Amino acid sequence: MENIEYDYLIQNHQLDRERLDEPVELMVDTVCSHRETIRIAGVDDLPEAVRSRPWKLESSRIEYVLGRMRENTTDVCNIKKYLLGTLYNAPVAIGGYYYTFLVGHDLYGEQGDVASLP
Repeated sequence: MENIEYDYLIQNHQLDRERLDEPVELMVDTVCSHRETIRIAGVDDLPEAVRSRPWKLESSRIEYVLGRMRENTTDVCNIKKYLLGTLYNAPVAIGGYYYTFLVGHDLYGEQGDVASLP
């Protein structure tokens, strides 16, 4: 809870405690798992690798994940697996490239050419 600045996040009026507690509980379950492998996004991975990712999460990543889930319009059959995959990938997937594409989408729409951005 310290890593993700839970006390800070709970003050965000766009996040309710229940939505915030779900990824926290899932991360705790994953870190405490005694399985030989953990399946993430359809791939079995070593527990050590999977357990290290939640420690890399911070408040901005949690806000990003919950925001994307709020905007999702597709039918998700297994929300727990979807959330775990999203949390697992958040520390490495969000960065300069994501924000470049977001700006490109906002400026030019879905057909925008981000290569021409300054």
